[in-house]
Formats: sequence, C-alpha cells, structure tokens
Amino acid sequence: MAIFIDLLLNALVIGVLLGGFYAALSIGLSITFGLLDVVNIAHPTMLVLGAFIAFLLNSTWGIDPVLAGIISTPFFFVLGWLIYQVYYNVFEKSGAESLRGLAFFFGLLFIIEVGLIIQFGVDHRLVEAPYIGQSWNIVVGQEIDVAIPFRLLVAFVVAAAATLAIHAYLTKTFFGRAVRAVAQDMMALRLMGVDPIRVKRIAFAMGVATAGIGGALMIIVLPIEPSLGRLYLGNVFAIVVLGGLGSISGTLLAAVIIGIAESIVATFFGPSWAPAVSFGILLAVLAFRPEGLFGKTAGAH
Repeated sequence: MAIFIDLLLNALVIGVLLGGFYAALSIGLSITFGLLDVVNIAHPTMLVLGAFIAFLLNSTWGIDPVLAGIISTPFFFVLGWLIYQVYYNVFEKSGAESLRGLAFFFGLLFIIEVGLIIQFGVDHRLVEAPYIGQSWNIVVGQEIDVAIPFRLLVAFVVAAAATLAIHAYLTKTFFGRAVRAVAQDMMALRLMGVDPIRVKRIAFAMGVATAGIGGALMIIVLPIEPSLGRLYLGNVFAIVVLGGLGSISGTLLAAVIIGIAESIVATFFGPSWAPAVSFGILLAVLAFRPEGLFGKTAGAH
C-alpha cells in the first residue's frame, strides 16, 4: 500500500507540474484559435523555434533560458504581426480563410521546421541552468518520498504567472474586451470606433509572442529537435478545446487535467496509453459539455 501511495502522490505532483508546462504551450493557441478563430496549426513549431532561440542564447552567452524566452518575445510579436498581415491580405480579406488559410499555416509549419533542420540538424539540444537536473524531495512518513523536479517547477510557476497575467489583461482592459468581442460582432466594434482588423492583428501577434516563453520552457523540460512540434499539435488543440474556446483560465485548468491524466496513466499503465486517455477525457467532457469546461459564454463574464 505504501508503494502505491508513493507512486500515486508522485504521479499527481508531476501531473500538476506537467499541466503548467502544457498551459505554456497552449496559451498562445487559446488566443489565436479560441478567441480569433484563426487555426494556427504552426503554433507548436513556433514554440520549437522559440526553444532553439533560447538554446542559442544559452549556449552562446550563458543566458538563463527563462530570460532568453523573455528576450525573444518581442521578435515573436513582430513575427506574429507580419504573419497575420499576410494571412489577412491573402486569405481572410477574400473570405478564403477556411481551407486555404489552413494550408497557409501548414506551409508555415514545414518552412520553419525545414529551416531549423538545415540550421541545427536533427540532433537533440539541451540548455544549462542551475535548476535543471535538481529536485526537491519531500519525505512523507517512512516509506513515501515525493520528488519535485525543479525544471518542471520552474515551468509551472512561469506558465501560471503568464496565464494569469494574460487572463487579467484580456478581462480587465478595454483592448482585452475588444479582443474577446472581435470574433462575435465585428460590426459592433466598428460602430464603437474600433478597427477590428487592427485588434485581431495585435491579438494574433500576442498569441505568437507567447512562443518565446513557451519555447524556453519547452527546452527546460525536455531535449528538443526540429520536428518536436508535431508531437504536441494534438495536445495543445485538445487543451484549448477542453478548456473552452476563448477561456484563458479554462486553458490552464484543462492543461492540469491533461497533465494529471497522462502522469497517472503513464505511471501505472505505461506511457503509450497516456495520449489515448487524455483524448478520452476530451471526448467525455465534450459529450456532456460541448463548449468545453469554460466556454465562450462562461469565459466572457
């Protein structure tokens, strides 16, 4: 029994921390897809690009990965601004954003991935930081030892702080409310003197800008290589849908649920079952609550 409790407690702790990491990967997509209805399937690959930028800054100048992610954030904001400008002029403006717009982001995904392969090859890359490889062990009783890896703890704290900050900005400011309204009633925004295209452009750039921090946390948590983004494509979309399209706080909660589910199943049944259980939870929730845990209606209040 003590062994079972030890495994369960460790799985729960790792699951919560892993959920924070998943939230960092998903928050940008929650903005671009959940709020703006732009299916940016290249977002996970942008995260990998952010991870490689953190790797370069860390290996060349010894900059801490989290600080490297903050430094690269303005670059990703500008990148997101330019991407949306192209997307709007070529696809959205002509009403062809559904299928051809999706192909645009597919193409962007492969361009970034191929560029990373050409530049860095296919080898796995790591960063160095004092907290990577360290853990905090909490002894509960005589036979139960709960280990908290610092690399996951750092990812959880940074992701939670970023998620709460974005949630506060989108719910407490006029621009944030305009972002939440832009996908629902663009005409009403125009009548209020607000340019909805400018709002979408800035909001999309904000969503892409999260790839700076998210990518830095990615390389803190695990080794990275150019094609890694495709492995997380299903996870981030599942988290955004499970949390409710347009709900930033719901994204964090859904990420924690997915993280705990994957950790428990991986601990007791093997890691190969973890993705199946995660998507099983998604399907079960959508069967009873199609708008997700916190749908647009709930998230708008």
